[in-house]
Amino acid sequence: WATHRAGVCIATSGPGATNLVTGIACAYMDSAPMVAITGQVARAVIGKDAFQETDITGITLPITKHNYLVTDINELARTVKEAFYIAQTGRPGPVLIDIPRDVQQEQTEFVYPDKIDLPGYKVPSRGHPAQIKKAAKLINEAERPVIIAGRGVIISRAYDEFKEFVEKAQIPVAHTLLGLSCFPGDHILDLGMLGMHGTPCANLAVQNADLIVAVGMRFDDRATGNVREFAPNARIIHIDIDPAEIGKNVPTEVPVVGDIKSVLTALNEEVERKEHVNWLSQIEQWRYEHPSQEIRQSDELLPQYVIQQIYEATQGDALVVTGVGQNQMFAARYFTYTKPNSLITAGGLGPMGFELPAA
Repeated sequence: WATHRAGVCIATSGPGATNLVTGIACAYMDSAPMVAITGQVARAVIGKDAFQETDITGITLPITKHNYLVTDINELARTVKEAFYIAQTGRPGPVLIDIPRDVQQEQTEFVYPDKIDLPGYKVPSRGHPAQIKKAAKLINEAERPVIIAGRGVIISRAYDEFKEFVEKAQIPVAHTLLGLSCFPGDHILDLGMLGMHGTPCANLAVQNADLIVAVGMRFDDRATGNVREFAPNARIIHIDIDPAEIGKNVPTEVPVVGDIKSVLTALNEEVERKEHVNWLSQIEQWRYEHPSQEIRQSDELLPQYVIQQIYEATQGDALVVTGVGQNQMFAARYFTYTKPNSLITAGGLGPMGFELPAA
């Protein structure tokens, strides 16, 4: 999560392998690169309910980008090379390599391939120029635009390109939970987190927008609520490297499939410099009416206050790791993320207890 390099875990067959399932599912939902290596019973007894046999490739098929059962020792080096490549490219995620016990005991000459040959695995990079022009036209014409930024901005490390886009087009930014820290939280155009536990200002802006620019996010139900009532008057531009996410939950008028950094670089050349004076004034009015950082007076030590004091003590120069639940929401709302990729938290799966091993 912190370095964008694949994490690695190793487990035995059977219960060791199944103990990895929650972590693999978490990495899959939150686009974290990971290679899981598991043991398997000997090839001769696979499928015969041998001691500690589990079909871990079958179990993890829906929660991995790809998985392998290595039945030939000569294929192992190539498999490892491919696994790391798949895990770390495009939309990152987990890949599993299952190795039977007798394969582990064999010997081979180690030859690590220089190149990857995966004709069926295409990684989108640049967005289609015509779609980028369509997106720019909608952005230039919009009067009440809002950006919803997700973890894709962080994965692409598109911090500079994204900030240039926001400031040039003067569009306020709402975040998904995993999009926090892709843009300075103390910036005048930052609205904070969107959705069920988000700020009133972010939610009001989205619901009253005439254009939503979704960047590297998947319109999760915690962000949208009832999709039929989500941003009812907004046209939607969706920029994402994973084409499967576009149109999955919310109808999209202009899809742009590609790497966020590359797409924003091209988009920044097409969008016009704008000043949405009336729209930003309305947003400031909502900030005033619904102060999201204000903490009620109390004789008790409130967790929101503790989170704010941690921010004051560190001035945002910290890597924050949270568990799941109220502590996660307090950290999302009351710590101001000014440093890129400074929040590590489990979003899609919500596994409690994430914070201690992650930290």
